[in-house]
Parts: sequence; C-alpha cells; structure tokens
Amino acid sequence: GGVGDKITLPLAPLVAVFDVAVPQLSGRGMGHTGGTLDKLESITGFRTDLPTERFIEMVDQLGLSLIGQTAEIAPADKKLYALRDVTGTVSSIPLIASSIMSKKMAEGIDALVLDVKVGSGAFMRTVEEARVLARTMVAVGEGMGRRVVALLTDMDQPLGLTCGNALEVVEAIDILRGGGPADVRELTLTLARVMLELGGADPDEAERALDDGRALARFRTVVEAQGGDPHLVDHPEKLPKAPKIEPFLAPRAGYVSAIDTRMVGLAALVLGAGRQQAEDAVDPRVGLVLAHRLGDYVEAGEPLLWIHHADVGVDDARRRLEAAWQIGDAPPAVRPLVLDRIG
Repeated sequence: GGVGDKITLPLAPLVAVFDVAVPQLSGRGMGHTGGTLDKLESITGFRTDLPTERFIEMVDQLGLSLIGQTAEIAPADKKLYALRDVTGTVSSIPLIASSIMSKKMAEGIDALVLDVKVGSGAFMRTVEEARVLARTMVAVGEGMGRRVVALLTDMDQPLGLTCGNALEVVEAIDILRGGGPADVRELTLTLARVMLELGGADPDEAERALDDGRALARFRTVVEAQGGDPHLVDHPEKLPKAPKIEPFLAPRAGYVSAIDTRMVGLAALVLGAGRQQAEDAVDPRVGLVLAHRLGDYVEAGEPLLWIHHADVGVDDARRRLEAAWQIGDAPPAVRPLVLDRIG
C-alpha cells in the first residue's frame, strides 16, 4: 500500500483482457495509506462483499473480481494480526510476509506479482528493508510451487496526482482511457507486462489494450457485475465531489526538494479520506490533488496542491502539509519509479 496508490483499478482489468485470471482480494485504508475497497465504494452501488461463490464465478467469466477479505479465505490471519498488534510485532518482516502470502496462496493462484512500495510514504522506508521483505515473500511463494516476482517501486512522493477515494477513481479511469499521469501509466504497464509474462500472454500487447478501450470496457463490465453504476465509468465527473476546494500555497520560490509522503497521506486522512478509528466513516469526496511533484520549480504563493474538503480537519491537514513539503534552491535527485526486480 502507498499514498495515492490506485494502481489496482487500471491494472486488474487490463490484465484480465488477456484471459489471465486476476482474483483480487483488497483491503481498506490502513494508517496513512488508502484502501482499494474504499476507492471502489465511491462508485454508487459497488459491492465489495460478494459471496465466495459469486467471486469465483466472476473470475471464471470475466477474469476478474474485486472484493474484500472473507471469513472463508485465510481465516486465521485476522486473529494473528490482532496478536501482532498487542505484542509489538506488526512490523515483523516474517509475520508481514506470512500475512500477505497466506491470503495470496489461498486464492488458488499459479503466479504472483508483488508491488513492494519503498520510501517516505511506504511501510518499508528503505530499499534494504523492502528488499528483505520482497525476498522473503518470493521465497515463501516459490517454496509453495508458485512463480513469484516482486517489484520494488518508489513511494517518496504520492503516486499520480490524487489522494482520496473518488478523486483516485477519476484518475484511474483517465488511465484506462489512455491518459492520466505518466507515473501511474508507467507503473500500470510495467506490472501488467510482468503479470502477462507469468500468465503466458504477450506482454507487448498491454499498451495497445490500455489505449484502445478494451481495459476500460472490462472495468465497466466488472463495475456493473458488482452492482456499481457503469454510467459513472463513462462520466467520472459525476462521482462524488467535495463541496469546497482551496489551494495550499508554496511558502517560497524554489524547487520541490522533498515530500514526506506519509504526512501527505495523513493530511488526506484527517480530511475524512481515511479512518482515524476503525468505526469511522470514510468521506469519498475529500482528498488532495497535487499541482507539483518532486523536482518541479514553484514560485512563492503558487499552489502546490488543492485541498478538496467538507469543512472537516482542514487546519490539521494544512499543518501536516506544511511539515511535508520542502522547497530548496536546487532540484533534487529523483529516483526511478521501479527500483528493483526480485524473482
């Protein structure tokens, strides 16, 4: 998981176009990171709580279904996570690996591609730490007879330009239309090519399917099959919108030299895009839209981003954003999106 990480939404239907089955079990927002289920539920009517039988039927018929964790798949994981929470072992790499891989293996997959985020907005803050986790998960999968590839990808800035549920769905649909931010498109295609390679399909066809509308059509079909309004896929401008939008301005002229991406994620959370308590409701309308990224030059008083809000948590969000953005006199070294491949 990461900040602004809406990659499942364009990636899964793109791969499913090629008759590569993508059984997708997703989660809700955790801490500063958004959740795929929360994003999908900003589409009116979309159900993420399908019965297991319907989930299997959809994967058979459409190559794809997007649901949450069920009591029937890796049921011990929830109890083990509760134990980790009270024993100070949430960050234990062996236990993280076992939690992730138990669910993946229970899906009945033949192959797995893992996107392991690295950086200020990820749970793994350093490449070395992420590499250990990736190697552990690859070893677990291979030990169970599965083909596994892990890509280490950068999370030193949000992925794309949006952080917040409906905002990210709009951006994902833009990618499925052949547009969208360059980094989201690049990562979608990079992961798709590896998945197609492992699935026995032609990786070189991924870009064509993204640009000719086939991936968008598959997403629309899946939305409708899971109870969502397919009209919103064709008219994403009708997705929920925040009642107020205001700029967050650069305090001085210079280059965007660093972004504490975790703080950006927490800023979106306090606006209502995530949960501060497990029982909190998520507001699909709110979030952040970036106007500038790492390395960009900005003038004093120029918007760094736009805050989409509903009069909740705005001052708290601004304080977090002030701590998150650093403006310097020289452009920083911006590392590549894909940092390593393991497996």
